[in-house]
Amino acid sequence: MNRRLFTLAATALAAFSLSTQARAADELRVMVHSSFSLPKPLLAQFEAQNGIRLAIIKGGDAGEMLNKLILTRAQPIADVVFGIDNTLVGKALATGVLEPALPQTADAPDANLGAALAAVDYGFVTLNYDKAAVAKSGISLPKTLQDLTLPAYKNWLVTPNPATSSTGYAFMLATISAMGEEPAFAWWAQMRGNGLKVVKGWSEAYYTDFARNKGAYPLVVSYATSPAAEVFYSKEKTPESPTASLNLKGGVFRQVEGVGLVKGGGQRAMALKFVDFLRSAPVQEALQTAMWMYPVQAKTPLAEVMRHAAEPTEFEAPATQVVAGKGAQWVARWTKVVLK
Repeated sequence: MNRRLFTLAATALAAFSLSTQARAADELRVMVHSSFSLPKPLLAQFEAQNGIRLAIIKGGDAGEMLNKLILTRAQPIADVVFGIDNTLVGKALATGVLEPALPQTADAPDANLGAALAAVDYGFVTLNYDKAAVAKSGISLPKTLQDLTLPAYKNWLVTPNPATSSTGYAFMLATISAMGEEPAFAWWAQMRGNGLKVVKGWSEAYYTDFARNKGAYPLVVSYATSPAAEVFYSKEKTPESPTASLNLKGGVFRQVEGVGLVKGGGQRAMALKFVDFLRSAPVQEALQTAMWMYPVQAKTPLAEVMRHAAEPTEFEAPATQVVAGKGAQWVARWTKVVLK
């Protein structure tokens, strides 16, 4: 979750908002987070079938995207939004940026985001480890989060900052949900003393500091699908991933992403068609290797490479009301405990 201040960006956003008011009548403005990716032929097919042009607006990290919608709610810059998840839905509803209700959608009970959002996909924030680095260390993998505070695991873990990263935020929420607030922050304090590395975002953690990419840290806060992505993008075809997930109790967060209508955005009928499009079979299949999330539609066949991305059987999913009410307070406390 990105909680940056947008004072410097407010003027630019206002200008952008005014420029979008002159949009063409056949244009659907779709706000998405920076990780949104679908095959161009699929998007082109939607345009052709509906006589519409999609204007895809990338709003940055999911938290940053929501903040942009909040800042421009007087003159909405989008008609439909994808990427608000179960860590952000409470804030989205409280600030009134979403239409309060969509037509009924058949979500699984544990993937339901409420009346304003239709679930599209889900994933798991968890620990990943580099197999080669762990083997080279000669140290067995930790069996609990508390093990990570032991001297043997000093300088082992890199995490994105919860204040600037939705990945880091989800991991922090998992620890609090599992341990309780006081024990969780005590754990974070111990981790600070045991060489925890904190970076701005997931990309820096994974591609700079993680041992898999020649960094110094055998463990990284990432996703359950990351090992599958390693195989998918590998230049050398390999039957097994060089990384794996380490699903420790209190270290796994289930993220559900949804799509909803922006309040006052217009193009309601076409926006609803786009909601259905994101939940359609072709998109549910494609998003697995385009956005590395699991499809919310239960009957969707899994991509073959997803065998390297086994779903965790235990995870944390705190109530959205609790997250909305205490999330900012927890981030502030985390910053004080870990960084100051």
